[in-house]
Amino acid sequence: MLEKQYQVLKRQKPWRDAYYYQKSEVIYQLTYAFCHRFLPAHGDRTVDQMIQAARSGKQNIVEGTEDGETSTEMHLKLLGVARSSLQELRQDYRDYLISRQLTIWTARHPRYAAMRDFCKNHNQLEDYQPFFEKWDAETMANTGLTLCHQVDTMLNRHLRTLEQEFVEQGGIKERMHAARTGYRQQQDAELQQLRLLVPQLQAEIASLKKKLQDHGINY
Repeated sequence: MLEKQYQVLKRQKPWRDAYYYQKSEVIYQLTYAFCHRFLPAHGDRTVDQMIQAARSGKQNIVEGTEDGETSTEMHLKLLGVARSSLQELRQDYRDYLISRQLTIWTARHPRYAAMRDFCKNHNQLEDYQPFFEKWDAETMANTGLTLCHQVDTMLNRHLRTLEQEFVEQGGIKERMHAARTGYRQQQDAELQQLRLLVPQLQAEIASLKKKLQDHGINY
């Protein structure tokens, strides 16, 4: 009963079930495949930077959600780091396309709507893996850009929700204080009820004793 009324630890939605995590896993694996297919194996720091940025985006979502049970502040911070990492990755994909005179697909591009809808409606890695060895560099880079944008939008929306919850409920210290205060108030209320009940019980006992005496039974 106490746990239901006065919850201190926040129960987070499992990170594996969050669409932004699932898409971030796709981004990491897609980026790994992209870098090893289309960038030099040696002498180009972009490979390490892109893979690390993709990994950072994914891992900080995991760590932020786990830490969010005890610290809203840390949850906000790590999801913010995830957003920054994916924004850095987006810029790397843009730089790749621009430097090689490839096309950044916008709403006017004939393949943009189909790619956007595919990314929007597919979150699982197995939906994308069959294409990792088939797509050309332009398609993979634009898919990476689109996924990064979609994850950023979802994370931004989730961060606004967390910020509002923090304003209204506070962090773990505030929840602990509320739990202790609520528990004490509940105990005080129950004690007061018992105090009010004692005179009633005493009156009932006295009434029963009198009835027994009226029937010649000595108590």
